[in-house]
Amino acid sequence: MFSLLKLRLRNKIRVKKHNTMSISPHSKVKNCKILIKGRNCHLIIDEGVNIRGSFIEIDGVDCTVHISKNCIIGESCYLSARERNTSLTLGEGCMLSRNIKVMTSDGHDILKNGQRINPARSITIGNNVWLADNVTILKGVNVGDGSIVGINSTLTKSIDKTSIAVGNPAKVVSKECTWAHQLSF
Repeated sequence: MFSLLKLRLRNKIRVKKHNTMSISPHSKVKNCKILIKGRNCHLIIDEGVNIRGSFIEIDGVDCTVHISKNCIIGESCYLSARERNTSLTLGEGCMLSRNIKVMTSDGHDILKNGQRINPARSITIGNNVWLADNVTILKGVNVGDGSIVGINSTLTKSIDKTSIAVGNPAKVVSKECTWAHQLSF
């Protein structure tokens, strides 16, 4: 009871009926806005996650955002799963810097000859992925384990594991690279 009260005091949380939110008591979620509406939508935050000053939005039918163990999400990030049957999954140990946008939907329909040409699509970010400042990950993208997406990049296509992608649109510039969290001195 105390941890739920503490969570609600430190954040703006709105979960409409017929949706669920599961946040590990061993995670830190502070100064965030969480909005879950629609039907049968789910937010899952595993243990050891640290999120500060970000916005998580889930809006649609059967949509899920799952943030796996030990992820770090910096200030002013926006994580969004919208429409129908979409999911946004962050693997274990990911690091999202500041101003990251990860969106399963464009937000508006684009029509050609009366048919929608931009449906929402799920996003999977593998384990131990680093997204540098101001990165945008668009619908349908899969980011392989251990990859790095450079500052101010927009990832419109999937990349393999241990890749470095940079630019707008981002292109892979190196493969078989690794990274490690900066240690405090």
